[in-house]
Amino acid sequence: MAIHKIGVVGSGQMGNGITQVAAASGFQVVMTDVSAPALAKAMTTIEASCDRLIKKEKMSPADKAKLIGNISTSPDISALKDCDLVIEAATENIDLKLKIFKSLDEAIQKNAILCSNTSSISITKIAAATTRPEKVCGMHFMNPVPLMQLVEGIRGLQTSDETFKIVRGVAEKMQKVFIEGRDMPGFIVNRILMPMINEACYALYESIADAKGIDEAMKLGTNQPMGPLTLADFIGLDTCLAILGVLHDGLGDPKYRPCPLLVKYVEAGWLGRKSGRGFYSY
Repeated sequence: MAIHKIGVVGSGQMGNGITQVAAASGFQVVMTDVSAPALAKAMTTIEASCDRLIKKEKMSPADKAKLIGNISTSPDISALKDCDLVIEAATENIDLKLKIFKSLDEAIQKNAILCSNTSSISITKIAAATTRPEKVCGMHFMNPVPLMQLVEGIRGLQTSDETFKIVRGVAEKMQKVFIEGRDMPGFIVNRILMPMINEACYALYESIADAKGIDEAMKLGTNQPMGPLTLADFIGLDTCLAILGVLHDGLGDPKYRPCPLLVKYVEAGWLGRKSGRGFYSY
């Protein structure tokens, strides 16, 4: 099965990044979101990202024009009906994702592949919400999508070999490195990353050091490009909390229990960069 037209559900940070990369790779892309203003904002974000690449001489104005020409947007999920592959990039909420996949299953042509950009939720469970579980796969991009090379490929219990091969090919056409992981809570990256971020939250909670000290220590002591609390702000503290919840519930190990400070920050609406305040103010 050849993939020519890709749908993206969700126009937030991940959705518009996936849209940009897919369009830059020559795919026709339809980006959908329930919010028309969010779609307009996403296109502005994509154009600004292209302008930065032009300034760095990594893209030409002609490349930008071609990329933008490959994208169409719609607030209506029916606009995806002719897509060969659809990537869901909505909020990390299991009930929302199951609802979206049921809707996609009804709206999209029957031979199309459905993928989720979920960072932690069971692909097997998502696939079971459709009538085509063998055509459902995990395709977890990293943030920011245009810059990060990795895509985690996750097979559900029902995912066919053919589907997985096609999804791998799409990721590689996008010039991503596709690494297969098991359908276990958190997959590969978040199974390792989130406990580190959570432990950094505990270090702050227990006043071992202030936020800047914790981040500087990890940068200088382990050669990470940014500290774990800065990274948490970048990811979104609500997303971090949701992933830790999946790890804690799915694996039943108390070591994944979210730090009370993280819970309180999310309750306060201090979600990181996107809200203007997290462990730092922006």
